Amino acid sequence: MARAAIYLFRNDLRLHDNECYNLANRLADYVIPVYCFDPTHFQPTWHFKFNKTEKFRAKFLIESVEDLRLKLRERASDLIICKDQPHRVIKDLISKCEAGKIPVSAVVYQKEVTYEEVNVEDKIKDLCSGNNIKVHELWGSTLYNLQDLPFKVRQVPDTYTNFRKDVEGRSRVRPVCQEPDTIRPLPPSTTVELKSQELPTLPDLGLKDLIENDRRTAFPYKGGESAGLARLHSYLWGTNAVATYKETRNGLLGTEYSTKFSPWLAHGCLSPRMIFREIKKYEKEVVSNKSTYWVIFELIWRDYFKFVCLKYGDRVFYRTGIMGKDHDWSQDMKKFRLWAEGRTGVPFVDANMRELKETGWMSNRGRQNVASYLIKDMGLDWRLGAEWFEAYLLDHDVCSNYGNWNYAAGIGNDPRENRKFNMIKQGMDYDPDGDYVRTWVKELARIPGGKVHVPWTLSPRELEAWGVSLGETYPNPVVVAPEWGRHTQKSNKKPAYRDSNPKGGKGSGFKNQQRGIDFYFKSDKQGGPGGNRGGGPG
Repeated sequence: MARAAIYLFRNDLRLHDNECYNLANRLADYVIPVYCFDPTHFQPTWHFKFNKTEKFRAKFLIESVEDLRLKLRERASDLIICKDQPHRVIKDLISKCEAGKIPVSAVVYQKEVTYEEVNVEDKIKDLCSGNNIKVHELWGSTLYNLQDLPFKVRQVPDTYTNFRKDVEGRSRVRPVCQEPDTIRPLPPSTTVELKSQELPTLPDLGLKDLIENDRRTAFPYKGGESAGLARLHSYLWGTNAVATYKETRNGLLGTEYSTKFSPWLAHGCLSPRMIFREIKKYEKEVVSNKSTYWVIFELIWRDYFKFVCLKYGDRVFYRTGIMGKDHDWSQDMKKFRLWAEGRTGVPFVDANMRELKETGWMSNRGRQNVASYLIKDMGLDWRLGAEWFEAYLLDHDVCSNYGNWNYAAGIGNDPRENRKFNMIKQGMDYDPDGDYVRTWVKELARIPGGKVHVPWTLSPRELEAWGVSLGETYPNPVVVAPEWGRHTQKSNKKPAYRDSNPKGGKGSGFKNQQRGIDFYFKSDKQGGPGGNRGGGPG
C-alpha cells in the first residue's frame, strides 16, 4: 500500500540544505508539504500584550511562504497552506489520507527548543502516537549540528568565547546537503482531497496593510529563499562587501554596511551552512581576512544563543534570566511608550526606535544602545524591550532576541554584568556628523553636525535658529546620565576616523573599528572591548 509523509515547514522555509525535505522524500511514496499560519503567532505577547508579530515581519513571512510554494510547484509538488494550529491541520490531513487509502506513515519537522515551539511539537507527537505514525524531529537551524557538539547540552559553556573555541577546535561544520534526486508528488487528487487556502494578506492576519517600504530603510528586500540566495551572492560575489564587513558592520545607513542575512536566517530561507560554504569558497578564490571570518564568528554567536536556550529552557524568559538575578526594574508604561515611539529626547535612541517602528529593521549597534538605555538609564524591565523587539523585528529569532536581552540586562551570558553604553559617546562615534539622526528625527533636521546629538545643551538662540523648541517640537530628555557630560562638548568636532562608503550610505563605515567599543562601566576596574551581539550576521 502506498504511504504518505507530511512535512511541516516551520522556520526552515527553503529547499536548499534542508534535511527535513530530503528525509520526507525518502520515507514515503507521497509527500505533503504544509505550512501553517498559526493564529497563536499573531496573538498578544506573553506579559505586555503587544502584537506578537507586527506587519513588517508578517509581510516578510508571507513573501517567504509564497516563494517556497513557487519552488515546490516548479518541482511538480505544491505547498498546502492553512490558517490553523499545526496539530489540527495534521489531524485533518491524516483523516483525509486514511479516507483515500494512502495512510500517513510519517510526520517530519525541524526541531525547535523554546516553550511555545516545543508545545507545538508535543501536541503533534501526542496526535501521532495515537495513530501509529512515526514522528521525525531533525536539527537544522544552526551552523554546528547538535549531535556534533564536543560537550553535552548541560555542559554548554556559560561564556561565548569558551563555546566558540570548543566548537571551532573540536567540532566540524557538516557539508551542505543536496536536494533529493527524486521529488515525491502530492497524493493524487482523485483519491485524497487536499485543499490549500489562499496566502493570507496582512488584514487577514489582523494587521494593517503595508503599501510600500519606507524609502529610508536599510532593508529594502523581500522574504524568501530566492531573495536570500540573491543577497548572499550579491554581498560576496557582486559587491565584495564581505571583504570589509568587520570595518563597516557598525554602520547605520544604507544596505551594504552589514550582510543583512539575519531576516532570512531567522525564517530559515537561508541556511547557515550555505553561508559558511560560500564564505569558505570566497576565502579560497578571492580573499581570506578578519572580515570574512567575522561573518562566521557571528553565525557561531547565533548558534550559541540557540544552545544556551536548549540548556536553560524557560529561564531565558524569566524576569531573573538564565542566571537567576533580579533587579528593581520598573514597568512604567508611560516611560516605556516614550522609548518605543522614539520620544525619549535622546536623539540617537529616538532615531533607532523610529527606524524600527517604521521599517522593522535596526542595526546591531542601535540594538545594543537602545537596550542599554531602556534598562540601565530608564530602569525599565528588560522584558518590555524583548517583547517589543519580538513584535517589530524583521529578523526576530526567539533565542537570539531573548538571549541578547538577558545579556543586556546583566542576567545572561556576560562576564561584565555592569556593562552600560554611553549614549552620547556612541552617537558621536558611530554617527559623528549626525546624518543618521537627521534621517529619522525630522524635528532636528536643521541642526548641523554632531550638535544634533545633544539638543538640550544648545543655546536658546541656536534652537530658535534651527526651528527646535524643546518640550514642544522635540521632547526634553527623559534621562541625562552624568557620564554623558564628558562627551557633550565634543559634539561640534569633526572626527578624523570617518570613512565614507557610498554603498553603505553616509557615515556607515569606520576605519577604526574600536571607536566606541570602550563602553562606559560603573566600575573603572571593568573594561575592554565588547563583542558583537546578534541573531547571526546582520
